[in-house]
Amino acid sequence: MTFSDIFKSSYLENVTAVTAFDMILSLALAFAVGLFIFFIYKKTYAGVMYSSSFGVTLVALTMITNLVILAVTSNVVLSLGMVGALSIVRFRTAIKEPMDIAFLFWAIADGIVLAAGMIPLAVFGSVFIGIIILIFANKKDTSNPYIVVIRCDGHDSETRAVDYLKANTKRCVVKSKSAQKGEVELNLEIRLKDDNTDFVNTLADTEGVHKCCPCNIQRRLYGVTYVYE
Repeated sequence: MTFSDIFKSSYLENVTAVTAFDMILSLALAFAVGLFIFFIYKKTYAGVMYSSSFGVTLVALTMITNLVILAVTSNVVLSLGMVGALSIVRFRTAIKEPMDIAFLFWAIADGIVLAAGMIPLAVFGSVFIGIIILIFANKKDTSNPYIVVIRCDGHDSETRAVDYLKANTKRCVVKSKSAQKGEVELNLEIRLKDDNTDFVNTLADTEGVHKCCPCNIQRRLYGVTYVYE
């Protein structure tokens, strides 16, 4: 075969470039691995609003990537054309959760590895990654920052509230303070010692405290902190 023969193509000859058994086996494995990724995503999701369509996208993305790589590996000319075709594709959907990016790359990587015929690597690699994500995602973390908004009637009640928070939390820092006649408002960032938040109820009943509102900082997106009550 000469160099020019490599770039000669016949449409009908490409029909048998990938056997039916290879196609069925590769796509079936891609579907199974995609379902496993979907299962891990559903079990470990910790965002605000769960999107089932994103989970289905993970399954479809694994199979689509597998299909593309199967075609590319069977034809050199097609692989060159595929590079040019995919280079003009632009996706504008914003990825809201950092872990979503990891799941997208996981699905794409498994589709590529399965199409390359490295079945043990794809299967055992996916199982290992899934176990690691399950372990760390289900681990309870009490170090998440909370914002406590306190409104009190003066310096004495402010001191009592701040001292009480410092005694019942791992970390307590005053982030902002605003004062007007007869009222002081404090915004404090706290870190919990454990999952127990009953101390907030006692703080709300403290003499001189008019309002105590804890809010959890759920996520940071594009450098902006979104706070949800």
